[in-house]
Amino acid sequence: MDEIVNKVATSGLVTIDLEDLYPAGERVSIDLADQLWQGLALREKDFRSWIKEHNWSLFQGKHVAVFCSVDAIIPAWAYMLVASALSDYAITVVHGSAADLEQVLFRNMIDSLDVNEYSDKRCIVKGCSKLPVPQSAYSHLVVRLHPVARSIMFGEPCSTVPVYKRG
Repeated sequence: MDEIVNKVATSGLVTIDLEDLYPAGERVSIDLADQLWQGLALREKDFRSWIKEHNWSLFQGKHVAVFCSVDAIIPAWAYMLVASALSDYAITVVHGSAADLEQVLFRNMIDSLDVNEYSDKRCIVKGCSKLPVPQSAYSHLVVRLHPVARSIMFGEPCSTVPVYKRG
């Protein structure tokens, strides 16, 4: 009998699974709508009191999205005060939604990749994942790999879509 050969394993293809880059840590959000005066705007004195009295240690080791769920007047300094209060505790602070937070986390992880290990390689960016990978992460990964990879494909080794091939 002929030996079964795994052609994918011997093809020289490198699979990159963005799920493997999923940043660890709990994600939480802070909605500034709870701090609004009459649901319309922040009052600086009241907001500064909340900043001073709030237990920011609850955010120790977490990734935090800071946003406002209602259409209100929120000055830039308010987000800066929250970020300052969180800076000793949170791993990441983002002004935006939970989805914005995920985009920033993945962008940071992709930016920290040593893309030189993919130099002149045929790369497959795995498409299926059980964890929420933002669509923007796939595009950002292609931008990072483009200067070094011989080719970039999307999908699974048995069924890929060509994305880029060095001419």
